[in-house]
Amino acid sequence: MTNKTSRVPPAASLARAMRRRLLQVGALAAAFSLFALYVAWRAVDEPALNHNDEAPLMQAYADDAVPPAQPVGAAGTASGAADPDLVKRGAYLARAGDCVACHTANTSRPFAGGLPIVTPFGTIYTPNITPDPDTGIGQWSDADFLRAMHEGVGKSGERLYPAFPYAEYTKVTSQDVQAIRAYLNTLTPIHYTPPRNDMKFPFNQRWLMLFWNLFNFTEGRFVPDPKQSPEWNRGAYLVQGLAHCEECHTPRNFMQGLKTTDRFSGAAQGGWHAFNITPDKNSGVGNWSDAELVSYLSTGAVPARANAAGPMGEVVADSTQYLTSEDLNSIVIYLHSVPPVSGGETHPRDQWGNPAHDVTALRGHEITGVNGAQLFVANCASCHNWTGQGVGASAPGAYPSLIHNTTVGANDSNNLAMVILHGVNRTTKQADVLMPAFGGELTDEQVAAVANYVTKQFGNPQASLTAQQVGKLRAQQQ
Repeated sequence: MTNKTSRVPPAASLARAMRRRLLQVGALAAAFSLFALYVAWRAVDEPALNHNDEAPLMQAYADDAVPPAQPVGAAGTASGAADPDLVKRGAYLARAGDCVACHTANTSRPFAGGLPIVTPFGTIYTPNITPDPDTGIGQWSDADFLRAMHEGVGKSGERLYPAFPYAEYTKVTSQDVQAIRAYLNTLTPIHYTPPRNDMKFPFNQRWLMLFWNLFNFTEGRFVPDPKQSPEWNRGAYLVQGLAHCEECHTPRNFMQGLKTTDRFSGAAQGGWHAFNITPDKNSGVGNWSDAELVSYLSTGAVPARANAAGPMGEVVADSTQYLTSEDLNSIVIYLHSVPPVSGGETHPRDQWGNPAHDVTALRGHEITGVNGAQLFVANCASCHNWTGQGVGASAPGAYPSLIHNTTVGANDSNNLAMVILHGVNRTTKQADVLMPAFGGELTDEQVAAVANYVTKQFGNPQASLTAQQVGKLRAQQQ
């Protein structure tokens, strides 16, 4: 057998390898230099950027027209006094944007921030947006506020995390942003410093948001479609912009940006499922009438269809119930026009279920182990009736039927389990809706048993939960 020994590469080969290495290093250095120049250019040039791409919505605007900006700050007139009409409109727009929901961790400190938002990259705490000069935005200029809303850049030039939905707020006109700022300036200043963000490395490096923006953010104001009606344009302006509906109802990509190919098709949020709101007749709201959607947004309830709970219940209570009928109708017109996206359901979520008769079968029988029917009769029947048909018919404060109920008829039981765990507390102009939380009364195994009984009897029988899944839902931060 012949032994082969390795030979030392000739000098020419070593030279070629060295040249390749130098070229690679040079290319990397050139790329880094170009990137550094870009960052420097943005840092110098951004404050001076002046976007004149505002397009009036004409008839698409609801309510009063926004007065032109005053020379001394968007919040005041030349004399420094707040313009009452501008403040009033700003308060309405802040409601439309549901600003209070994210910027209030404690109801005794409204708009003072501190609400934890859990992301795959760490926990973000919302900032104080009261006019406190030390811990809030009292020292922010109008240009600072506009820049944050439109470009996702803070007062000191720091990149904001997209938990703040600037990807949608960029579409809001400067006039409307100025009105919101005028309203925020009238709030009681609250001296409160929210906790520091707890972000994992390297996601705590804000400059990396440059790359996130490159793939997930397009700066610019809403441009009306001349082929559509004023109502459609108004609805698109609200849904795509200030109301930021996609933030909850659109699934996300691996960078946590929105998957624009599946707009409004539903997504998971903190254990809750924000349902499909496209016009698909099985998975979405394609079989809902305009009046039913308006009713849902204004009251949180549509008998024999749905009842808002969790984050959506808060949206109704804090935001959409205060919108004008013109704005609500415009939102519905726009939502009914978006492309339908199928979520895989073969049956409408609100077309499941039959009345139960299990209570008679339970009489005189000893129950052993964890029994969903028994738990339902013991904990749920007093409000929802042991037949599951609810109590109170279609009255504003009625206890809803579990038959023909979109939560019970969903493909998964997450929302049903979350309602059992955390209850419902929704206050609207029509009614105070309260369902107690059973998370402290029932074990994970019992919650799973009740949920499985409810879906099998009144909803989608293919949906089921295990005690382990309930435990994971229970652990979700609310």
